[in-house]
Amino acid sequence: MSAVTEAPTRSPRQVVGAYVALTKPRVIELLLITTIPAMLLAARGVPPLWLIACTLAGGTLAAGSANALNCYVDADIDSVMKRTTARPLAQQTIPPRNALVFGVVLGVLSFAFLWITTNLMSAVFAVATILFYIFVYTLVLKRRTSQNIIWGGMAGCMPVIIGWSAVTGTVGWPALVMFGVIFFWTPPHTWALAMKFKEDYARAGVPMLPVVATAQQVTRQIVIYSWITVVCTLLLAPVTGWIYVGVAAVSGVWFAVFAHKLHNVVRRGGSTNTMKFFHMSNLYLMFVFCGLAVDAVVGLPILGWPF
Repeated sequence: MSAVTEAPTRSPRQVVGAYVALTKPRVIELLLITTIPAMLLAARGVPPLWLIACTLAGGTLAAGSANALNCYVDADIDSVMKRTTARPLAQQTIPPRNALVFGVVLGVLSFAFLWITTNLMSAVFAVATILFYIFVYTLVLKRRTSQNIIWGGMAGCMPVIIGWSAVTGTVGWPALVMFGVIFFWTPPHTWALAMKFKEDYARAGVPMLPVVATAQQVTRQIVIYSWITVVCTLLLAPVTGWIYVGVAAVSGVWFAVFAHKLHNVVRRGGSTNTMKFFHMSNLYLMFVFCGLAVDAVVGLPILGWPF
């Protein structure tokens, strides 16, 4: 008579931890890096603290919803990639149906919460972000084209739009520029990670650029997108002061030079540490948006238009 293998019993703490892991908390950190500075710039100072707290809470619910639903859809990929095998669905610590319901509930809560505490526009943007991330990026782009992260990365740009609209009730052109900064920053940031885990993506059948292109071609694209990102940050000069422009210019040169160094090492056939660029790009984005926040709060005269 064969023994029946029972599923391991998990403590309430472990179950809660698994649901939290579904939301990918480290990914949500981008909210803190970009949403608050966008709100500060929109107010050209410090908006009501309750508004900041509510916007961050609603945005966190929306991001958690998108990430949980992404885990549900990508469970098959996560189970074969070494980098993601510890995720709850890959480990079967949460039933797929529960993950789906959890993600949908978080999305509904984010819409209701943002509508009540901020405005309808911010709530609609939050839901649109979730839908785009799941139905456009996860279900269509990710598994079909090496352009996946370029267009799919638009979902990660939305926190600045949500933050700006929460303060103003509109979407001004500075918010679109900030959107552009994150849009052009995302590909080089993600490609550096994908170069490190190239075999993982190939095994999962995800055509990330490093899987379908040579390392030299990928790093050339990293250089191009890095420079576009730097130029995009400087487009905010007319609505900021010297603090932001100085931080954006200095950190931008650092970011671009680092990209060139990565490309030159690859071109010479040397060994590369792409994760160093990956982590450095996180620091770069943090410097730019922290500079933006400080500039808005200090309140020095803005540079304005050159004419």
